[in-house]
Amino acid sequence: MAPAEEPINVAILAFPEATASTVYGMYDLFKSAGRDWGYIVEGRAGRERMRPLVAASGMEPFAAANGVRMQPDCTLAHCPAPDVVCVPEILLPPGEPLAGRFGPETEWLRRSYADGATITTACSGAMLLAEAGLLDGHEATTHWAYCDTMKRRYPQIRVVGQRALVASGAGQRLIMAGGGTSWLDVALFVVARFVGVEEAMQLARLSLIDWHDIGQQPFASLAYGRQNEDALIARCQVWIAEHYARPSPVAGMTGFSGLPERSFKRRFQHATGMSPLDYVHTLRIEESKHMLESTDMAVEAIAQEIGYEDAGFFGRLFRRKVGLTPAQYRRRFGAMRRALSAAERAWERGEG
Repeated sequence: MAPAEEPINVAILAFPEATASTVYGMYDLFKSAGRDWGYIVEGRAGRERMRPLVAASGMEPFAAANGVRMQPDCTLAHCPAPDVVCVPEILLPPGEPLAGRFGPETEWLRRSYADGATITTACSGAMLLAEAGLLDGHEATTHWAYCDTMKRRYPQIRVVGQRALVASGAGQRLIMAGGGTSWLDVALFVVARFVGVEEAMQLARLSLIDWHDIGQQPFASLAYGRQNEDALIARCQVWIAEHYARPSPVAGMTGFSGLPERSFKRRFQHATGMSPLDYVHTLRIEESKHMLESTDMAVEAIAQEIGYEDAGFFGRLFRRKVGLTPAQYRRRFGAMRRALSAAERAWERGEG
């Protein structure tokens, strides 16, 4: 898209369940577009290319989810027609009901989209688009911990949780990114689309932003295998957490439950949203992640330790569920864990 002469109007939706870091982080990044690169390379500011505004249902200041006070720039009713709307995360438990909670916000999102605005979301903010009905019949992503809830609550949406960024809808005007810091990806994507790729690259260089190209799968955990009110299945979950590496773990869990096999599998699926075998595989993969990060054990030894006699099968399963091979995962996240651990030890010694 050719650079626009007038600054792009970007409305950043704010509400008490959002965090100020996302709202004002996006604000700062958009405000920087076109302006701050000149500070660094020429000693003077360039022309601002975007006009961000914090929009809320009312003008009164309010406390965000992390306690920071936020002051809206305008109300939804009086917000200048936005070219782009940015929706931050919703800091609520994944299963928390949304119906009726964000009435003014969802109505404004529907109206803005109908008027031609591009709607973007970060993290769990896509749940608001789902609640507004804007994602019906489209592909969507959200934070990995909310993907299962989105699938259950809005079955008409095609949830692709393994992707870090999804553009859907007419003219690809519905843009969603999944992880907690994915607002950086969304912001760069918006700058590239509406201002230019070079400006987006300048922002990435200035702020040392690393694009989350590996998607969400490496970060996902058993959190989406929800706990439940079925006391028997909850006891089975506790039991398998201690016995997942044993041979025939599903048969062992079935025996522990005291139920017939077919009844147990049906009840476990209903209670957790996963088959017993998928649940065991997920437990094993999570343990292998920890071992890959924190030990130097060979991949074959890790496979044996968590219950897989065939290391090749483990490698294929790991890649399918995580999106990386075990070796790739170790290189990426083992170094991170070591660096964080070293920093913690230095702090404890009084060196940091």
